Amino acid sequence: MKKNIRLNQQKKLLFLLRGVRVDAGLTQSELASRLATDQTFVSKYESGERRLDILELREVCHQLSEDPEFLTTILPIGDGLLVAARRA
Repeated sequence: MKKNIRLNQQKKLLFLLRGVRVDAGLTQSELASRLATDQTFVSKYESGERRLDILELREVCHQLSEDPEFLTTILPIGDGLLVAARRA
């Protein structure tokens, strides 16, 4: 897989995770508290400075009341566009 494709997908994931947090009405600090960590953890993964491993991603989704499987319906494989709408 080309690096730029992975980078595009990573950016889409970060945008999606931030949007889910904002839609949930949570600040970075509030989410960090739920995750038993500090605000910089959330800031760093939302900005792309840090990547989440699968277990961290699962816990973030859990704390946001979001099914991690939902991400697979949103994030395309390859260089496709973000076409699916977020569930209501």
